[in-house]
Amino acid sequence: MVFKKSFLILLLFLIAIVTACSGASTSEKIYDHLEKAVELEDTFVKQQDPIVELEKKEQEIYSQIIDLGMNEFEKIKELSKQAIKNIEKRKEKIELEKESINASKEEFTKIDGMIEDLEEEKAKKSAQEMYEVMTKRYDAYDQLYEAYSKTLKLEKDLYTMLQKKELEQETLTKHIEKVNKSYQQVIEVNKKFNELTTEYNALKEEFYTAAGIDAEYENNEQTGDKDSKE
Repeated sequence: MVFKKSFLILLLFLIAIVTACSGASTSEKIYDHLEKAVELEDTFVKQQDPIVELEKKEQEIYSQIIDLGMNEFEKIKELSKQAIKNIEKRKEKIELEKESINASKEEFTKIDGMIEDLEEEKAKKSAQEMYEVMTKRYDAYDQLYEAYSKTLKLEKDLYTMLQKKELEQETLTKHIEKVNKSYQQVIEVNKKFNELTTEYNALKEEFYTAAGIDAEYENNEQTGDKDSKE
């Protein structure tokens, strides 16, 4: 009997501890998910400078190629192979980008069911706006990833074509136009993604203020320059 009573007291004590540990407010829980989502984009952020550098290097290779005549065809082939290796490296980095963004999205969407539980109407409204904009931002990244992947494929096709001695100028010109059109789409979607990132960061700051949370703010943007072929 004494054992049963002691066990009951211990059980009640453990329940009290668990309750105390899980006593974080809804706004604090949302804050934790938001900041974790930022951390999960760290890999995405780290890919930006290397991608820009690879883009610049590829543009330099392209410039060298168009300055060469057909009497230097072997040099054109060599440079084209270098460009393809460059493209493959960029493809690896955008895959790392995508994995990072997907992980961030998975973490961020955990707040979806929490927003309605916020007691302050101002904080709730701000959180809803923030959630909608961030969802659009993730969608914009998906569009950016698809557009950039398409461009990389077109570029790879271009450098493969340049290794064929019988390549006709008209065929080359048409393909370069496709590459430039694809790059233009990348630039447009990239701009949209950056604008949504800026909007989201502002709304997150508004939410933290409305919820009474004192925090530092992160600003993760993709700002890489995209060079078209001339």
